Amino acid sequence: MLHTLPAQDGFAMPAEFAPQDGALLVWPVRPGSWGKNPQAAQRAFCNIMREAAKSERVFLLASAAHINEASAQAGEFATILEIGTDDAWARDIGPTFVTNGTEARGISWRFNAWGGFVDGLYADWAQDDAAAEAFCRAIGADCYDAGDFVLEGGSICSDGEGTLLVTESCLLSAGRNPNRTKAQIEQMLSEYLGVQKILWLPRGIYNDETNEHVDNVCAFLRPGEVVLAWTDDEQDPQYPLSRADYDYLSRETDARGRKLVIHKLPIPDHPVRVTEADMANYVFEPGEDARQAGDRLAASYVNFYFTNDAILLPQFGGENAPSDARAVEIMRELCPERRIVPIDSRAILVGGGNIHCITQQLPKGVLR
Repeated sequence: MLHTLPAQDGFAMPAEFAPQDGALLVWPVRPGSWGKNPQAAQRAFCNIMREAAKSERVFLLASAAHINEASAQAGEFATILEIGTDDAWARDIGPTFVTNGTEARGISWRFNAWGGFVDGLYADWAQDDAAAEAFCRAIGADCYDAGDFVLEGGSICSDGEGTLLVTESCLLSAGRNPNRTKAQIEQMLSEYLGVQKILWLPRGIYNDETNEHVDNVCAFLRPGEVVLAWTDDEQDPQYPLSRADYDYLSRETDARGRKLVIHKLPIPDHPVRVTEADMANYVFEPGEDARQAGDRLAASYVNFYFTNDAILLPQFGGENAPSDARAVEIMRELCPERRIVPIDSRAILVGGGNIHCITQQLPKGVLR
């Protein structure tokens, strides 16, 4: 483990749309997220890995108890590594990679299940917390130790040119770094990610269990240009959250002084909710945050993943089929240089996140 500071070493976080060596995922088996029968989630994960493998190398972590199952279903398009985890959110438990232009190194943040004993989502996260370092060791990548600083990959988004998107609701939450001020958190992010300006969006997606990660509400498409989850329905609880973000971004500039171009990407027209069938499949452990039938899930099309030549875009189906099609067309217009690949991801949403949440990109220079 490295104990220097990435920025001082000349390393910075690249954009997610930059060239990649690969993608990291974790095999989903936790009954409280994916159910006692996780096959629907596993099919969705496999669809994502199959598409990502068309342009980059895919790594999949699995525990000893499930490695044969993972290999049988995903072995043709993923390299399977025997590394145990508590759940399957690779974005948040995997390393965040920084690069100096030729070499890439990982960062191992502290992970505490999105809030620890204050408002975390499960009681034991030791394996998740160790996963970033274990993965870097397995692939031969150097890894920085961020000490006691709690952060998840889904809570940050870089433009690759010195600007970082975060949400206040997440990074200033009581369960993460309560002994650090906003200025001290900015200092840590600057030292580890090599950024010069941090844009603090006020809010994320309504009912997002992560204290509203930025990756569900706003993302860079290219430097100076973002896509923002939106609704025109002023009665929807998402409206004031997206409105606050839009107003904030409209007033701000990025690290290079550019006014941001903001594209609105509407959320599904109909709320996606936990069903009785979903509830019958869940098996919650003591200390695990339990969902209820009828709960609104944090559905957003912004939770997509860039591969080297495509965007893997969430789709929710059913009465939201027209919303799904609209999102595909909007993204095709915004990113004509990439294939837009619709992925049925409701089974991932039922677990608590979406496509971006279960993937972590490996930028160029990670694999040597």
